[in-house]
Amino acid sequence: MFTTRYLPFLGRLMIGLPFAMSGLSKLGAYGATTGMIGAAGLPFPPLAFAIAVAAELGGGLLLIAGYRARSVAGALALFSLATALSFHANFADQNQMIHFLKNVMMAGGLLQIAAFGAGALSLDNWRRTGELQADSAIAA
Repeated sequence: MFTTRYLPFLGRLMIGLPFAMSGLSKLGAYGATTGMIGAAGLPFPPLAFAIAVAAELGGGLLLIAGYRARSVAGALALFSLATALSFHANFADQNQMIHFLKNVMMAGGLLQIAAFGAGALSLDNWRRTGELQADSAIAA
């Protein structure tokens, strides 16, 4: 019971919280973040900043809550892979390789959520069971 009820929530929390914290920290460091984005050669650093904050802060919070978790996890997996390739592809630097592999591992965990859903303790499950109860009440 514990594993099927609580572990999916703990997994979402352990993946979503660092995303949300990273998004919050970017809000407090606009200049440094846009400078780093520009230094990586990405176009339109202010737009990339807004996308990063929305993905990390918004996606992290939605993932923790378990709201549309499959879609959010898929989007965050793509974001993680794009970030790995854009910012951590200098494999001559061991630190960058570690960050690259960390992003790949996060994408793997997110793909598990995309494949198997949010679990019992989630807004997705609450919405689904509410819809099932409404359908059975209508049928009765």
